[in-house]
Amino acid sequence: MNKYKDHTGRKKDVAPLQEAFQELLKAYRLKDKFDERKVIQAWPEMMGRTVAMRTESLFVKEKKLFVKISSGPLKKELSMNRSKILNLIEKQFGNAVIEEVVFL
Repeated sequence: MNKYKDHTGRKKDVAPLQEAFQELLKAYRLKDKFDERKVIQAWPEMMGRTVAMRTESLFVKEKKLFVKISSGPLKKELSMNRSKILNLIEKQFGNAVIEEVVFL
């Protein structure tokens, strides 16, 4: 039995806010979109100032993170380190959020 339900199966009024929010995301099937937005929002912090300043746009489509970089040499370097970037994202957000990184 769920720890936030009473003996009748109804939900209790009190639940930690984070768990209630996660349940709401699941109920409306928004968890994937929410997680994708968190990755985009965290990109500058994860990658550092230099990469963030040269990132023109970010978007996620079908679990692929598309990153438009304004610097050719930086794009090449990031492409060569794609697996490290994926590992960084997986470590912070879990491996079901982003499956591939594409540099444009």
